Amino acid sequence: MGEARTRILLLYVVLMLALTALSVPIFHFLVLRSVEIRVRENLLAERDDFFDAYQEWQDVSEPSLDSLQAFADSWLANVRTEDDNFHIILIDDRLYRSTPMALPEPLQPNSELYDRWRSISEFTRGEYKVDDPEIGSIFFKADPLEVGGNRRGVFAIAHTSGGEIQEVLSLVNIFVTVAVGIVVLSFVLAWLAMGTLLAPVKQLAETARSIGESDLTQRLVARGTGELAELAIAFNAMMDRIQAAFDSQRNFINDAGHELRTPLTIVRGYLEVMGDTPQERREAISIALDELDRMNRTIEDMTLLAKSERPDFLQLETIDLERFTRTLYTKAQALADRDWQLHGLARGQMVGDRQRLTAALLNLLKNAAQYTQPSDVIEFGSNRRLKTVKFWVRDTGEGIPPEHQARIFDRFARAPNTYRRSEGSGLGLAIVRAIAEAHGGYIELSSQIGSGSMFALVVPFDPPRSQGFDESHFNC
Repeated sequence: MGEARTRILLLYVVLMLALTALSVPIFHFLVLRSVEIRVRENLLAERDDFFDAYQEWQDVSEPSLDSLQAFADSWLANVRTEDDNFHIILIDDRLYRSTPMALPEPLQPNSELYDRWRSISEFTRGEYKVDDPEIGSIFFKADPLEVGGNRRGVFAIAHTSGGEIQEVLSLVNIFVTVAVGIVVLSFVLAWLAMGTLLAPVKQLAETARSIGESDLTQRLVARGTGELAELAIAFNAMMDRIQAAFDSQRNFINDAGHELRTPLTIVRGYLEVMGDTPQERREAISIALDELDRMNRTIEDMTLLAKSERPDFLQLETIDLERFTRTLYTKAQALADRDWQLHGLARGQMVGDRQRLTAALLNLLKNAAQYTQPSDVIEFGSNRRLKTVKFWVRDTGEGIPPEHQARIFDRFARAPNTYRRSEGSGLGLAIVRAIAEAHGGYIELSSQIGSGSMFALVVPFDPPRSQGFDESHFNC
């Protein structure tokens, strides 16, 4: 996790530094642009103030060179200039007066900018770049002044941007210092936060290392929401599946060892004491073959239960419920001499594994026949519900004690009464439940001692998606 943490944080720092480096020129440009806009607006406002007063002078005074000079003296004496702003008045192409009086070299007489103003005949504005960093660029606006219709002077307002540029550079330096500090602080905080965020990943690695073949109980603690919580939930679900598969495999091995040991002992015992006469040999061989057949049935049933957990356990097809029910009832009548009755016929179709369902229901019918007498009634039927179909087998046999009704569906479970007195493998009801659950259904049991039992297999109409049903094979 340390390597991943370092790589993520290095990538984070590189991105932060790159973004900071990119933001510096952007910040510099935006601040300079803001200063430039403010300066131009200020120059325009002061120019408007001058020409408002100039227009009033023309309206009330007799235009003359002397009155123009008097207006210039009066206006410049009363005007308040902004920092780095210069008001300049030229009369007869000569500098008459300026505010402030001390002008920087690029604005003094005989300068390039001064010579440009002397020759204007209409409003002019622009930016004059200077190499001196203390002056910077000069933004200006210049207008000719007329007396009696003749051009006699020039009013110019200028601003040197050197001071603002220095302020902008100071702001940029502060911005860079703060940005670098934020990047360093962010790195430290991100390093600490990343350790907390990646803690589930570290726990995942530690849990994976601690899992052994005999200990699959370790799980992650899923906190909050998000991808890491989903990872913990997915890991726990995976471990649940692995543990279930492991437990199933272990149970399979334990069950096989337990159930196969008895017939093997019987076969071995009879073979060891088998006599020399043909009659004794035939009896020993007959008993050995019978036990081997029972072993074979047990192995087949256990294999079937193991396959029930695989996605391809079911071979789904469309089943006509009425025909399916009648066919099963016909087969059931051949199992034993009982009072067989058909009650209820579901109409319509469902999707399921015909062979697996037939095996499960015949298993229930066979059990009913084994634990009843010829005079008992065995009822079989089916009906439709909202989204499921129910098949049931009801008998008037001996019944099952309530304390044993749940465990008879376990593998090799043996009730203390005679309910499991048959010669089966002891896996029949476990197989029935596995087939029902593979279809997305379940088993119902209702029984009372002396009143008989009712087993019901309930499965949905829709195919189990986990079984990979191909809808192109479904015909309504």
